Amino acid sequence: MFLQHKGTNELVEILDMATLYDPCQKRVMGRSHAGEEMQEPESYLKFEMAFPSGESLPLCWIDPDYRVREKSGKELTYKG
Repeated sequence: MFLQHKGTNELVEILDMATLYDPCQKRVMGRSHAGEEMQEPESYLKFEMAFPSGESLPLCWIDPDYRVREKSGKELTYKG
């Protein structure tokens, strides 16, 4: 799967899908697809990723307490 890094707008190939879906994991391993040569895998903050369409990742992928927040109406704030 490819996601877009919000800061650089580069496409990133996600190498570990299980980590992407796990809301307890703040980072995911991926490989940037910028330039002509294959890049080395890097760790990316999931909070900084989006779908190539610009849509944000689902809260259930990035916030382990998303159900509590939905009920309380509190917004997600990232604490690195």
